[in-house]
Amino acid sequence: MSFEPRIANQSDLAAIQDIVKDAYTPYVSSIGRKPGPLLDDYETLINAGRVTVVDVDHVVRGILVLIPENDAMLLDNVAVAPSAQGLGLGRELMAYAEQRARIAGYSMVRLYTHELMTKNIEYYSRIGYLETHRAEENGLKRVFMAKSLT
Repeated sequence: MSFEPRIANQSDLAAIQDIVKDAYTPYVSSIGRKPGPLLDDYETLINAGRVTVVDVDHVVRGILVLIPENDAMLLDNVAVAPSAQGLGLGRELMAYAEQRARIAGYSMVRLYTHELMTKNIEYYSRIGYLETHRAEENGLKRVFMAKSLT
């Protein structure tokens, strides 16, 4: 199954917010607070052209937030609606992030996740991301990872 990612527009806002809420709310109890993606301003991110979505049957089911930085593309958020998990959307969005980074001239993609999101850390490691360091930011204990695209 192949999906065609597209840049999000304001009509996608509610669907994006719902996917983020569904994806990250289960972590609130273990982390003890809202994970970073639940605090982001998606209207502003959409206006800046930073949000990509994928549709399944004309409904937004996956989102990706990419932020260009000086030395790397930051994969700020990737989330898939629970109803669409297992379709390969996450894998497709990760590959798309790497493709967009290459097109923009970057040789690396960086990301971070909370240290308690161990399934994410394991997944990112499996697809070539290496842990670079751990740090606390905004009260969240984060694991920083990067993947070389060269």
